[in-house]
Amino acid sequence: MHTQPAPVYISYLITAAVVGLVLFLRLRSMKRARRLRLETLWVVPALYAAITALVFYQSPPTGLQWAYIALALVVGGALGWRRGALMRIQVDPETHALNQQASPAAMLFIIFLILARQGLRFEAGSMGFSVAFLTDLLMVFALGLFSATRIEMFVRARRLLAEVRARAI
Repeated sequence: MHTQPAPVYISYLITAAVVGLVLFLRLRSMKRARRLRLETLWVVPALYAAITALVFYQSPPTGLQWAYIALALVVGGALGWRRGALMRIQVDPETHALNQQASPAAMLFIIFLILARQGLRFEAGSMGFSVAFLTDLLMVFALGLFSATRIEMFVRARRLLAEVRARAI
């Protein structure tokens, strides 16, 4: 029987405790609506794209790795679009202010992604991927996820805002 040294288990426990604390705090804050500013939805994807571009500039993928990178971007984008659709967006009929509220399903979605990431870390070696390339894949996946989430929210919020303004006329 193969057992891992105790320090490995301790690092997993610490990671689980930190993730659990962050998720607990996030679930508590999900109960209230937050202001949605359409003009700032581009900031997180742009920063993440710059970081990803810097990583690729320093260590660019080669050959078939680009196909995996493209696939990670597409899958991240598809899941991000779904995650964005799970966000509740409301328009105040009087002030036309936009508010967003993450749904519990969106939080469960993030938990699933964290678990999937951990599973991929364990399988990276058997799949023939280096940890550095797996990190690149996850970065591109996250870029697709963040970008598509915000694009979906932007499109839907503009549509909802246009509907409320049309009714006000």
